[in-house]
Amino acid sequence: MSNVVHGIKLLGVLGAGQMGTGITFVSAMRAKVPVLLHDKSKDQVARGLALMDKLLSKDVTKGRIRSNEAQEARDRVRVVDAVEDMHDVDMVVEAVSENLDLKKTVFRSFSEKLRPGAILATNTSSISITKIAASVIPEGVNPASAEGQTAAGRVVGLHFFNPVPVMKLVELISAVQTTPETLARAHAFAEACGKEVATSQDVPGFVSNALLMPFINEAIMCLEKGVATRDDIDKTFRLGMNHPMGPLQLGDIGLDTCLAIQKTLYTGTSDSKYRPSVLLERLVDAQWLGKKSGRGFYEYTDD
Repeated sequence: MSNVVHGIKLLGVLGAGQMGTGITFVSAMRAKVPVLLHDKSKDQVARGLALMDKLLSKDVTKGRIRSNEAQEARDRVRVVDAVEDMHDVDMVVEAVSENLDLKKTVFRSFSEKLRPGAILATNTSSISITKIAASVIPEGVNPASAEGQTAAGRVVGLHFFNPVPVMKLVELISAVQTTPETLARAHAFAEACGKEVATSQDVPGFVSNALLMPFINEAIMCLEKGVATRDDIDKTFRLGMNHPMGPLQLGDIGLDTCLAIQKTLYTGTSDSKYRPSVLLERLVDAQWLGKKSGRGFYEYTDD
């Protein structure tokens, strides 16, 4: 796959949160591809662009890039007001919340408003790519027909990891319908963004979260049952297993996302080992989502 040219001359990114901003950053900075960024929230767009400016400034200060390179990367990013403004992109990456109905709505919109040849990529970390791909087939078209297969064949899973500018991996997932060309071009684009690529079958959670989320969930259950304190659970994995951070601190990257993925695993497999912790559900109910809200298992300040 590494010999394939990705051919992405214009990229669309839907969602200006942490993931969407990170994908925009590596696409503009590493792959040097112009990016059209859209989010329905103007405040979110402003926060995303401010984060990108901060990251570029930090790279300049540390001598990783020159100031003109930072400016060139920033100039490659343009904010657009609607999905239809992305009509001419060669590929779009969706980075919205982990909700299947929402993603289906987004991808139907892509199918209707973007050019027919565009690759439609999702950054989902757990949801079936095959179900998302099925949503782009026009109403009344037989999914097994040439038209149906062509429509769904351009959908692919391109799972970046948080924080995107730092984490070296992209998980590549093929739907049942994904064409070899779509998969190869997505693989090549991820490499152009400076990432290593691991491939997974389209199963709930793929490789990464099918392993990681039950681990975090079990740690939460240990805390819930009083097996050990928060600090001792995390210390055990930092010092005993040489993990860079413990599972509770890791979960604090986004407890709402952890819960959404855990529910996807549980629903998709009907296996009780994936049942979400009651404590995890209560924290999300309280909107204690971790770093993004200022409190989860730990408390966080802006600095």
